[in-house]
Amino acid sequence: MELRHLEYFVAVAEERSFTRAAARLHVVQSAVSATIKALERELRTEILRRTSREVALTEAGTVLLPRARAILDSVRETVDAIDGVRGTIGGEVRLGLMSSVPWFDLPTVLGRMHAEHPEVRLRLSHRAGGSQELAAAVVAGEVDLAILSEPGSFGRKLRLTELRSFPMRLLVPAAHPLAGRRSVRLEELAGETFVDLPQGYGSRAVVDRAFAAADLTRNVSIELGDGRVVTDYVRQGLGIAILPEAFARADPTVRSLSVTGSGLTWRMSLAVPRDRELGAAAKVLTAMVFDALAETSDPTAGGDSPLGREPAGVEFSFGVGGE
Repeated sequence: MELRHLEYFVAVAEERSFTRAAARLHVVQSAVSATIKALERELRTEILRRTSREVALTEAGTVLLPRARAILDSVRETVDAIDGVRGTIGGEVRLGLMSSVPWFDLPTVLGRMHAEHPEVRLRLSHRAGGSQELAAAVVAGEVDLAILSEPGSFGRKLRLTELRSFPMRLLVPAAHPLAGRRSVRLEELAGETFVDLPQGYGSRAVVDRAFAAADLTRNVSIELGDGRVVTDYVRQGLGIAILPEAFARADPTVRSLSVTGSGLTWRMSLAVPRDRELGAAAKVLTAMVFDALAETSDPTAGGDSPLGREPAGVEFSFGVGGE
């Protein structure tokens, strides 16, 4: 058995596709298939079940996956240690990202990382299931670190360092009866039709929790995967929305109101696993993220920032996915 066998297996298991795994590994698909077959011969059992529609783990594959990840993590830690002796930083950083991060210039940070440490491979991934799926990916070791909001039940297995927080605003079309108001109570929104992000996204979880706490139900008729386009649907009168202030866009046909007494706040955090040490490259990238936030943060623009703080309890690693 070779490390390459495990690397290819993990890629196929995570991508659920030989084609996507080959693209991720920068090899031809036939090489991935041949490697998986060789690994199955070595283990004398099937680890992946192929159908015309998907690739799924067998029971043996499910047992192998966390062990394969642990072996590859151990190898990365060993390479990091040797690089440290040589005074260089290499390896790979796997960063999990939300579909959009409008409050942070991440491309500039990644560009700086690439310029200063060209031997480091940067791999970014998104998760259609939003912050909770991102949190699950960090816990499972699919990504090293993530920028996310609400981790859900996975939060107890993560170290979370708050990066920014934003109040949430109600958006209504200009012709809506509430459009002339400056603020509204949550109870006044019962019976309204909403446009929102899917369940699993952090901002959706904040709003759902607030309505549940007030013993209110709401009708979400349209779900969108990107907070930046919600305003377009509100403008057309298809519903109202409660979104983080970071996604608000100037629009003369849409009104923005505060929601009083609701505690609606969207918090963004850096998430790393509690049970794994971050690699050297991930630690460097994490430091660059905090440096960039310190340079650009405006304390009057809403929300806290980690200015002047050490990233509390973070033992660095990398990953990112939905709002």
